[in-house]
Amino acid sequence: MLYQLTEWLISQGVKFPGSALFQFITSRVMLAVILSLVISAVFGKKLISYLLKKQVGETVRDLGLAGEQQKKGTPTMGGFIIILAILVPTLLLADLNKAYIRLMIFATVWLGLIGFIDDYLKLRSKRLAQEKGVTYKKGDKDGLAGWFKILGQVVLGIVVASVLLFNKNTHALREYTGTVKPGDSSIIVKKFDGKTKYFVEANEPITTIPFVRTHEFNYAKLLPVAVRGLSWVLYMLIVIFIITAVSNGANITDGLDGLATGTSAIIGACLGVFAYASGNLRVAEYLNIMYIPNLGELSVFIGALIGACVGFLWYNAYPAQVFMGDTGSLTLGGIIAALAIIVRKELLIPIFCGVFLVEVLSVSLQVGYFKYTKKKYGEGRRIFLMSPLHHHYQKLGYHEAKIVTRFWIVTILCVMFSIVTLKIR
Repeated sequence: MLYQLTEWLISQGVKFPGSALFQFITSRVMLAVILSLVISAVFGKKLISYLLKKQVGETVRDLGLAGEQQKKGTPTMGGFIIILAILVPTLLLADLNKAYIRLMIFATVWLGLIGFIDDYLKLRSKRLAQEKGVTYKKGDKDGLAGWFKILGQVVLGIVVASVLLFNKNTHALREYTGTVKPGDSSIIVKKFDGKTKYFVEANEPITTIPFVRTHEFNYAKLLPVAVRGLSWVLYMLIVIFIITAVSNGANITDGLDGLATGTSAIIGACLGVFAYASGNLRVAEYLNIMYIPNLGELSVFIGALIGACVGFLWYNAYPAQVFMGDTGSLTLGGIIAALAIIVRKELLIPIFCGVFLVEVLSVSLQVGYFKYTKKKYGEGRRIFLMSPLHHHYQKLGYHEAKIVTRFWIVTILCVMFSIVTLKIR
C-alpha cells in the first residue's frame, strides 16, 4: 500500500525525502526485515501479556522429558506474531499487483486461519474440562480433525498449482534458439550487457532438477504420451503432496524451544537466494539456471518472513516465553513449500528441509516398526527412544538448547549444499 502510494505520488511529480528508496527492491527488502523485527518485538511482548492474562497456556503431557513441566502454562498461539510481522511489511512495501505477492498473502492467511482454529478448539477443550472439574489430557481429538487440516492444505495446493499453471505472469521462460520471425508475438526479447536473448513462455509444468547439466525437467514426461495433456492434474497432485508434507513436517518439528522458528529462518534465507538467482536475468544466465521473471517482489515477502522468524525467536528461544502453536507451524511449513514450488526448486526440498524430513521420517518409522513388531511378535518395539527425533536426543540426556543449536547447524549445512547445487551440474 505504501509502495503503491509512493509510486502514484512520484508519477504525479511529487517527490519527498526517501521516496527514491521505494524504487529499489533491495531497499524495500531491508526495510521489510527491519519492520518485521520491530513488529515482532513490540507486538510480541503485548501479545504474550494478553495471552497470559487470558490464561491461554500450553498443556504438557507427561512424557518423562527433562524440563517439560516447566513449559506448562507457557502461552501458545504466538504464531500471530509471525503472521502479523509477515503481512504488515508485505502489504506496505511490496507491489500488491504482482501475482506472486498475492499468492503468498493468501497462503499465509489461509494456513494461519486453519492453525488458529485448531489451537482455539484445543484451548476450548481445556477450558470445558476445567469447568467440569475433569483432568484435561492433551490428545489428538481436542483440535481440528486431521482430515480437515489436510483438506485446507489440499485447497492451498490447488490454488498454488493453478496460479503457476494458468496465470501468464507466473510462467518461467525457456531460451529460444530457433529462427526468430519478425512480428512473432510468442517470442520475448531480453537485452542485457550488449546481448540479446530470445525466450518463450514455458506453459508446461516444469521445474529445476539438480546435479544435471540439462537442469529443466517437465513433469509431463512422467506420463505416457497419450495422456500428457493431463499433466496439469499430475502437477496439482505433486504440489498438494509437497505442501502437505512440508507443512506437517514443520508442525512436527515444533517440539523444542526455537527449533522450528530458527530452522524456518535459515530455510527462508536459502529460498531468498534462489528467488534472487532465478529472478535476475544476468545471474540466471551466469549460473545457467531457469529464468523466472517477476520474482523480484517475492524477495520483499521473504525478507519479512526472515525478520518475523528472527524476531519471534527473541521470545521463543530457550526458555520460551511463548509457543507458536499450529497457528505458526502450519503457516511456516506451507509458506516454505509454496516458495520452493514458485522458484521451481521443490526437488531440493529433501535437502534444505532436511531437518523437517528427518523429523517426519522418525515418526513414520517409529509408528510403522511398532505396528509391525506388535503384529509379528505380539509386542511393539521401537527404533528410537522416542519420536520425533528431537525427543530421542532428549531421552539420551542432551540439553534442549544443545539439540536446537545442532539442528540449526545441520540446517545451515543443508542450505549451503542446496545453494552449491546451482553450480554443481
